[in-house]
Amino acid sequence: MENNRNFFITIALSVLILTLWQVFYMNPRMEQQREQARIEQQRAEAQKKEAGAANSGAAGTQAPAPGTIPSAPGSEAVTAASRDQAVAATKRVKIDTPSLEGSINLTGARLDDLKLKHYTETVDKNSPEIQLLNPSALPNGYFAEIGFVGNDKTGTVPGADTVWSVEGNPTLTPTTPVTLTYTNDKGLTFKRTISVDNDYMFTVSDTVQNSGSAPVSLYNYGRVTRFDKPTVASTYVLHEGLIGYTGSEGLQEHKYAAVEKDKQFQPGKSTDGWLGITDKYWAVTLVPTEKQPFQPRYAYFEDGRHRYQSDFLTDPINVAAGQSATVETEVFAGAKEVAKINAYEEDRHIKRFDLLIDWGWFHFITKPMFWLIDTLYKFFGNFGLAILATTVIVKAFFFPLANRSYASMANMKKVQPKMLEIREKYADDKMKQQQAMMELYKTEKINPLAGCWPVALQIPVFFSLYKVLYITIEMRHAPFFGWIHDLAAPDPTSIFNLFGLLPFAPPAFLPHMGAWAVVMGITMFLQMRMNPAPPDPTQAQIFTWMPVIFTFMMGSFPAGLVIYWAWNNLLSILQQGVIMKRQGAKIELWDNLAAMFRKKPSPAE
Repeated sequence: MENNRNFFITIALSVLILTLWQVFYMNPRMEQQREQARIEQQRAEAQKKEAGAANSGAAGTQAPAPGTIPSAPGSEAVTAASRDQAVAATKRVKIDTPSLEGSINLTGARLDDLKLKHYTETVDKNSPEIQLLNPSALPNGYFAEIGFVGNDKTGTVPGADTVWSVEGNPTLTPTTPVTLTYTNDKGLTFKRTISVDNDYMFTVSDTVQNSGSAPVSLYNYGRVTRFDKPTVASTYVLHEGLIGYTGSEGLQEHKYAAVEKDKQFQPGKSTDGWLGITDKYWAVTLVPTEKQPFQPRYAYFEDGRHRYQSDFLTDPINVAAGQSATVETEVFAGAKEVAKINAYEEDRHIKRFDLLIDWGWFHFITKPMFWLIDTLYKFFGNFGLAILATTVIVKAFFFPLANRSYASMANMKKVQPKMLEIREKYADDKMKQQQAMMELYKTEKINPLAGCWPVALQIPVFFSLYKVLYITIEMRHAPFFGWIHDLAAPDPTSIFNLFGLLPFAPPAFLPHMGAWAVVMGITMFLQMRMNPAPPDPTQAQIFTWMPVIFTFMMGSFPAGLVIYWAWNNLLSILQQGVIMKRQGAKIELWDNLAAMFRKKPSPAE
């Protein structure tokens, strides 16, 4: 029975690892190839259109019907050859904060030029900064915009084509807000004050002064619009795409493929919440004013250039003659740092803003795992050491259960002669054999399933650590020691060039297997050799080849996860050895290793 149990556990783990490899590695690669081809085709089609159509959205400052958000200009063609050219094409207000740099486009008061000072594209020190937002004239246009929708009585109201005037200071910093103004022919004056904190939150405060003789009614809108999407988006591990938390419907997550198919999702109206577009590590979201109910929407448009958009439209804002009204919208544009996201939720009372980070269904495990690793990082100053320390703490936490499991396994090894005797005695009567086995377990106080617990307990920890390494920006580009410069990326070395000793790059068709994956495979091999070899030849072959299979499978996983698994294996070997010795059970490791090199007798012998 014990051999059968081990056999089934082995098969289950093999299937699990194969599934992980397919879901987390092969599927994203296939998706990346498909999306890259689609993007190239889309860009080629967009560039064929005439550049003169770029102003076709000029009439869009007014809605086709009351309460309709105008279409985004620049959706007809790519009109700039470079980012610098696109930025220089319009008048702008400079942005300079400890975390951000860029500019605000005075045409539309649009936030469409933003770089993250603390994050680069690669681990190379000379790598360019992350470009989060880009002008719409580029193929990767991506921007946030706040505007108004009016009618005949309001006259022309600020929209995508409105050119604002700047009052006073021309540079936006955390200590110097920027004030923009616009006055139309109906006596309406719009005064917009834009401020920013030291991190990633902008506050846009709009005051509408009605100097006319009649009351007016207008709408406030906000949108985050994107013309492209990540080459790998909406994997099984996390959500990338349109996102929001509004009204009673709560969290809304819409993958790019979903909005491409259904065109738009429109939940019920809300008086609080947020919405926008999220990437793996970055996000741009809008937090509408709490003074007015608003209608959220998540949409995909195919007119002109294809684009994705999360937007909102408030209920009518009424401004009496000689009076004014103020609406305020917050815009988050930056890195999804856990501490800062949580601080915004608490300090600014943004409902469930923490869901901007995709902790997954098992957030009750993933979030504590991140907290533990992050806390240890603050002590050690290295995320790799924090992962090693986390493994020790998790091992200690589950030690009582693991102790009973290994003790039960040790007892089973001691009674193996009796088990063999029962099998031989009742070889032709499986029912009596099973009854005798159960009686033996009861007499010796052995739980035949106890050996499953060390493996079962390791699986949720494995998944939670994988999630933390994959989704949290704190792990991005986090170095360990030696050649590991990014714990969230696979080990860059390869066994096929002797881990860098040979001066060539292995061909792409070869599986990736770094030095830490080899270490993990060796520790797994030693751990499995702690137990007696299964008498069944098939099971013995599976146990022999399983470390090799795991080594190749884990080679493409984040280095931090492979280091955790290798360290966990080593701790398990030490723990199992101590417990078995304490129980008086024989440790089979050295005998099993010696048997591998011992000459096997020939069939004639």
